Amino acid sequence: MAERKINIAVAGAGLMGRLLAWRLSEKGHQVTLFESGSLEKPAGACHAAAGMISPLSELFHCPLPIYQLGMQSLQYWPYWAKQLEQATGTKVDYREKGSILIAHPQDRSELLQFQQELNAKLGSDNRDQLQWLDNNALRDLEPELDRFDQGLYLASEADIDNRKLLPALLKALKQYEIEIRENTPVDCGSETIQTENGNEYFDLVIDTRGLGAKNQINGLRGVRGEVMVVETPEVQLNRPVRLLHPRYQLYAVPRANNQTVIGATEIESEDRSPISLRSTMELSSALYSIHPAFAEARVIETRVNCRPATMDNLPVVESEPGLIRINGLFRHGYLLAPALVAQAESEISKFIQTTEQVT
Repeated sequence: MAERKINIAVAGAGLMGRLLAWRLSEKGHQVTLFESGSLEKPAGACHAAAGMISPLSELFHCPLPIYQLGMQSLQYWPYWAKQLEQATGTKVDYREKGSILIAHPQDRSELLQFQQELNAKLGSDNRDQLQWLDNNALRDLEPELDRFDQGLYLASEADIDNRKLLPALLKALKQYEIEIRENTPVDCGSETIQTENGNEYFDLVIDTRGLGAKNQINGLRGVRGEVMVVETPEVQLNRPVRLLHPRYQLYAVPRANNQTVIGATEIESEDRSPISLRSTMELSSALYSIHPAFAEARVIETRVNCRPATMDNLPVVESEPGLIRINGLFRHGYLLAPALVAQAESEISKFIQTTEQVT
């Protein structure tokens, strides 16, 4: 028996909100998407991110549930990316080439510690996900890294170009003729969206507003992140590269048009002012240490935003009659979003079954 179609409001048009609106519309539900800003010019953390889908890399610092959700997301991303590209004619540059971790000789213990920590968390059945690389193997995968004599290859990881994905999702939403309410701040309640013009009522409300829901989720906070985008034709990486260092981990994610997205900062602050001099110097010097040719790269963009995080840095999926809240994706938005969309779809099915039993 086909599932009953319902009228759903999604509040917040970041990555999570766009994915949910798209998937739910595809299932035939009537969806209205509310956003406090512009969908054409998003200003949230999803727009500033590097788009890495890296469950193994994150497992070093994070609890096992983050890794498990990330591995679930990796089951969805390739199909969703292909579906989006076919439906919209827009490339989203989803890439499944894994990622590489490197360290300078004096920091080699960082690589060993990383490997030991992941082996301990993964157990013997999953240790083949980490491949130790000598200089020759490293050079075969990434010729530009020939200055490094060792590395770790995490073959199951992926990445996606968020600056292409978000517009593709918007295009798909318009194709489904979803009602989009831009520049409309809202409050969310059970079956209720409150705007400055009053209340609107739906069968179900899904709150994905990130820090916009700070007053509704206990302990939700913003964590500042800073990113730079550099451009040079002199260095051609094939996949994300992470440089392990005692003080920070730099990531360098290659993009089209000779661009590389770099970042590492994680600052307990909700300040959204421009990138600091210290962060600029540390990111630049770390990138230069990967390859000297980056010295002549041009800095074409800096990005600063705040990621919504809970007190334990784990995502929140809360359900009550007529309302689902999804928040706290922290720095794991692209890693966790598909798995949390699947959780939301399961909650929606339960909601529909419950309402059918009542009626």
